[in-house]
Amino acid sequence: MKKLFLLLAFTALTLSANAQTPLKYGYFSFSEALKAMPAYAVAERNMADLRAKYAEEGKRVEDEFNKKYEQFLDGQRDFAPSILQKRQAELQEMMEKNVAFKTESQRLLAQAEADSKASLKVRLRAIVARIGADRGYAFILNTDNDAVPYVNNVVGEDINALVKDAVRK
Repeated sequence: MKKLFLLLAFTALTLSANAQTPLKYGYFSFSEALKAMPAYAVAERNMADLRAKYAEEGKRVEDEFNKKYEQFLDGQRDFAPSILQKRQAELQEMMEKNVAFKTESQRLLAQAEADSKASLKVRLRAIVARIGADRGYAFILNTDNDAVPYVNNVVGEDINALVKDAVRK
């Protein structure tokens, strides 16, 4: 990422020096702009509902396992060896299925979150591209995650407010 940024900056500076026109760029926080979108709150609410459903199902299977395990512990002294082995195998299978369910539900939740925000990100990128074209920017930087530690405000413009206004429309 840093190498790509440096390459873009070097190329832009080279082109700028050759054209003898000042290089103009914008910068903004992608995550802040994404969170400002009205559809973002809807996506977050839907994800919270989905997480709650998975948590509820996880709790149900955990309670079911605990109940069977308690029954096993209560009766294990009275079970014949073959019944004891059968019940142990059942408990082991239940535990493996519960672990698999938790792993799969985490994967599915991550995928659902990515899918729910994919269209928002596409829309945001289109808005940023339009703003960049309208204002004549050579490029627009995303300032998230300390990706841009310094910005020269003489040639760079903070477009956070512009982007947030555009995404709210």
